[in-house]
Amino acid sequence: MDEEESDPVRFGAEFGPYRSSRTSGVSLSTFKTLVWTSNIGGLILMVIGLELMIVQHAYSWALLCFVFGVGIALFPSNYEIVGMEEDQSSSDES
Repeated sequence: MDEEESDPVRFGAEFGPYRSSRTSGVSLSTFKTLVWTSNIGGLILMVIGLELMIVQHAYSWALLCFVFGVGIALFPSNYEIVGMEEDQSSSDES
């Protein structure tokens, strides 16, 4: 059994605390862009939900918008950022 069979690339391989040896993760600037975009998208859904709840009195649609807004805002927190792990050479010297 070689390395490729024991360490498969799965869909969304950047997600989660364990990154396989063949995934690269995302750079810090890409992560910042994802965070800003998702936060703005989440805020827009929250505003739509408030409008649905207060003006339209559509509480079920408002709740759905709130749930999706929070989900979208939290989405990039699962990405692995390249270069954020500990440097092995600096820990060996100390």
